[in-house]
Amino acid sequence: MKRSLSGIQPSGTLHIGNYFGAIKQFIENQNNYDGFYFVADYHALTSSPDPAALKKNTYDVILDYMALGLDPAISTIFLQSDVPEVTELSWILSNVTPVALLERAHSYKDKIAKGISPNQGLFFYPVLMASDILIYDSDVVPVGSDQKQHVEITRDIAIKFNAIYGDIFKIPEEIIKESVAIVPGTDGNKMSKTYQNTIEMFSSKKAIRKQIMQIVTDSTPLEDPKDYENCNVVSLYKLFANESELNAMYNNYKNGNYGYGHAKNELLSVLMEYFAPYRAKREELLNNMDYVDATLRKGAEKARGVAINKMKQVKEAIGLVGNIY
Repeated sequence: MKRSLSGIQPSGTLHIGNYFGAIKQFIENQNNYDGFYFVADYHALTSSPDPAALKKNTYDVILDYMALGLDPAISTIFLQSDVPEVTELSWILSNVTPVALLERAHSYKDKIAKGISPNQGLFFYPVLMASDILIYDSDVVPVGSDQKQHVEITRDIAIKFNAIYGDIFKIPEEIIKESVAIVPGTDGNKMSKTYQNTIEMFSSKKAIRKQIMQIVTDSTPLEDPKDYENCNVVSLYKLFANESELNAMYNNYKNGNYGYGHAKNELLSVLMEYFAPYRAKREELLNNMDYVDATLRKGAEKARGVAINKMKQVKEAIGLVGNIY
């Protein structure tokens, strides 16, 4: 069975962009792949998070993973930092990675353009991501379209390493669900914690309503027809609504006397209904954290076993004679 691998940073509360752009793919594919899914807590350090916040966010991501349907009996769920071989491999890979390759990374350039102060970790991010992917012999990587280039960089690094040292690494392919490749945020840009334009899944209804009401719309009067093809509210409503509900909203937009506030309330309603069973499951998990911790230990044990075997191959290939395993 082919192996699927992906991870999410614990850099804040997860949102519907994380779900539709990544986690939903994890869940839908877990019976088709040997799934390795981790919390990228090392990657989160690029934003210098508060230690208490990082700890809370890390557990929140795990709870969200499991509540939304990732099954520890089928998939391997673990913390990136529980597999130290990942950072060891990233140093080795850095020595075959051209600086120019990292300088072309869209994600890095986009964050700089938005005024985010860079550090070496942010610049080095694609190499650590390459290590995450390659150390587990991953065949496919479910990602949002914004991460496609990082998988391409991973392939470039793996191909160059293999050309020098032999066929050590598998060459992975990305999986992108094009219909939700980029989930729009409340401002119309890609939904991202960095841009503070998210709509959350497990916050209170009051908090989620506030987020939805911040969705940017045009100034078309209530009584006039509206353009549903270019409306952020409709784009998000499509993620949850069935065909009948969606057609009804299209007609409301075309007929007029239907405001954006009405559409936002309908979005709130379908969102809360969609996530209701997952919210209940999350509460159950919160009351059984021993089970959550045991799941992480079991996942790390399996993941690290795979990583150690790969590092033995890598070290032998490049001429390192030490063997601590």
